[in-house]
Amino acid sequence: MSLRCLLGALCLIAATGSADAAETWIIRTDLWGNPAFATATLAIDGTHIRGDIDGDRVEGSAKGADWQLAATDAQGHVSRYAVRTVAGKFAGTADLPDPNNASVLARHNVTAWRVPDRRGGAQIVNYTPVDYSNTWNADRPAVLVVWPGDTIHTTTLDSGGVDEHGKTRALFGNPQTGPFFIAGAVPGDTLVVHIRRLMPNRHYADSLDTIVGRALTTPLVAQAESLGKPVRWILDRKTFRARPEGATGALAHYSVPMKPMLGGLAVAPGFGMPPISTGDTGRNGGNMDFNEVVAGNTVYLPVQQPGALLYFGDAHALQGDGETSQYALETSMDVTLTVDVIKGRSITMPRVESPDELMVLGQAGSLDEALKAASGGMIQWLQQDYGLTLSQAAQVLGTAMRYSVPNLAGRSVGVAARISKSLLPPRRITNHDARDDG
Repeated sequence: MSLRCLLGALCLIAATGSADAAETWIIRTDLWGNPAFATATLAIDGTHIRGDIDGDRVEGSAKGADWQLAATDAQGHVSRYAVRTVAGKFAGTADLPDPNNASVLARHNVTAWRVPDRRGGAQIVNYTPVDYSNTWNADRPAVLVVWPGDTIHTTTLDSGGVDEHGKTRALFGNPQTGPFFIAGAVPGDTLVVHIRRLMPNRHYADSLDTIVGRALTTPLVAQAESLGKPVRWILDRKTFRARPEGATGALAHYSVPMKPMLGGLAVAPGFGMPPISTGDTGRNGGNMDFNEVVAGNTVYLPVQQPGALLYFGDAHALQGDGETSQYALETSMDVTLTVDVIKGRSITMPRVESPDELMVLGQAGSLDEALKAASGGMIQWLQQDYGLTLSQAAQVLGTAMRYSVPNLAGRSVGVAARISKSLLPPRRITNHDARDDG
């Protein structure tokens, strides 16, 4: 993997012809049908190439567009690459140590693309989606490269793939906008997503009149068999309230205040993980359906691939805890968010921070396991940022912890651990302290 990245960086130098100009490339190696990605930073001086790939030292030579490279890892194992560069991309082969016998080299195909140079400071970027993804996928090409501090303004579809004009643009199942490549983010970092604005961009949302099985008592199961009918909700964007269309009887005057949220928010899963359905969740985030993923709050996700590869979608005009009706108020939405990166800081589970609370989302196949994951993630946060010992964290949990249940509707469930920031000691580490724009 290191050699692969190195080769990419070398190609970059060849493309620019700039001596000693270090550039960044993202290398893809086909390991027996399994894609592996790495980051290469390399420079060329005449015909000599030097640099590193994911920390492995690289030396090589350039002859026109053809490059021969050698990357040496910490154990002294050498990988050898032969590639040709064309217009900011390269392709070739890599002879890498066999993972079962390092004395034997196995040949793999490699490709790479060059990360563009940053121009100026933080940018506001407008992006109009042309297609959507139904998986959280590390092998899907990025729709856009952005940098820490940049703000993205774009749109999402509803969970059925319908846009703001009522047109089906993608397959149902929570199609996502993205992925966005965040330059400088590497595995082991934390991606920071500041949600600036979420606004429904049409006058209606769709839902169901059902109740998920996890929320039903045995006597109600038979009665609930008649449920599952679609319900359309009218969204009044002037009063910012929603009401069921054509409601009669006790609900004739029922309306609720909207609280727009993103049901889906995730980074690509790590090496060895297949693409994950946008209906599922994991350490990378996913279909979290947490009704605190709203404007004014910040979401933290563990980076597992170069560039993080951020996806988001499945917007809701409103959702109660648990998403007990299977669908929330599903709608399309205008989205504005700002991305940042905390370098060298890893987290175990997705985090959400509001002006008043710390929240950690545990996601698993059962509520018991989700609660454990949420509690463990909160303890890690208190230790990392507030300097608490395990004993001190236990005392805080025992007096200040609250739990909510964000999601009961998917194949996995979510439990959110929550603590008021007003009860905590001064924070020792802030995002600003940890940030490194490179």
